[in-house]
Amino acid sequence: MKYYEVKFTLSPLSADACDLLAALAGDAGFETFEETTEGICGYVQQQLFERELLDALLQDFPLTDVTISYTIDEAEDRDWNEQWEQEGFEPIIVNGTQGGREHLVCGMVIHDGRHLPTGNFDLQVEIDAHLAFGTGTHETTQMVCATLLDLFNSPASDIYRVLDCGCGTGILGITAMKLGAQECIGYDIDEWSVDNTRHNAVINQVEVTPLHGDASILNKVEGRFDLVMANINRNILLQDMPMFREKMAQGARLVLSGFYTDDIALLTEKAATLGLSLTARRECNEWACIVLQ
Repeated sequence: MKYYEVKFTLSPLSADACDLLAALAGDAGFETFEETTEGICGYVQQQLFERELLDALLQDFPLTDVTISYTIDEAEDRDWNEQWEQEGFEPIIVNGTQGGREHLVCGMVIHDGRHLPTGNFDLQVEIDAHLAFGTGTHETTQMVCATLLDLFNSPASDIYRVLDCGCGTGILGITAMKLGAQECIGYDIDEWSVDNTRHNAVINQVEVTPLHGDASILNKVEGRFDLVMANINRNILLQDMPMFREKMAQGARLVLSGFYTDDIALLTEKAATLGLSLTARRECNEWACIVLQ
């Protein structure tokens, strides 16, 4: 997967301006940022970069006294999870809403092979990240996992077939399978993510079928799903939501994350045009997760 490295220079430089810029640039496809002495450096997949949108966002930047310029270079190929591979991450505990059916779980722990959890947990998911996003440390991943705990813990839960859109490390599909799903199909535009999902499914002793491609690959997937999940940026969600809807069985749920709380209205309005309504939501540090049915 090819990335652009975009270096933003801000004058005057402030933490608030950098945070606001990062939030806005996320709408133009940016996935991650690093601090620099002059501002921030953002990374965006070349095929997802919306430069015209970025320019428009900068033109209307809310802090009118801040001047922003940027340069674009092709990022060198490197392991985007090199730090995780070398150092790993501390176990992450995720809790759903207590209650529901007693024989299903209300809490889980996500860990890597270097940092094993201590104590007893209802569910353990081990993630070995290689060139793929989704170690469980981000708020959006944790919120989707918590939502899965709630959905599978619901007395009316009938989730047998699951679709994981933009599967990354496979963490969401693996969690669903461990919670009781009978089949999970995922896809990702990054071939490394497809391999990593397959690898992590073996580690967790579950079966997940990852496919290489974007949402158009769903045209080759037979049947419909009881649960569709997508933890991707807002613009991709808006673009692909009609295809998600086509793969939903009657009464199925669509779990979306990867966007900010300010974007909830935009996504629910799009969902309404497809006959979907909001049934649940979570928020954490301005990030959001919603459930549509």
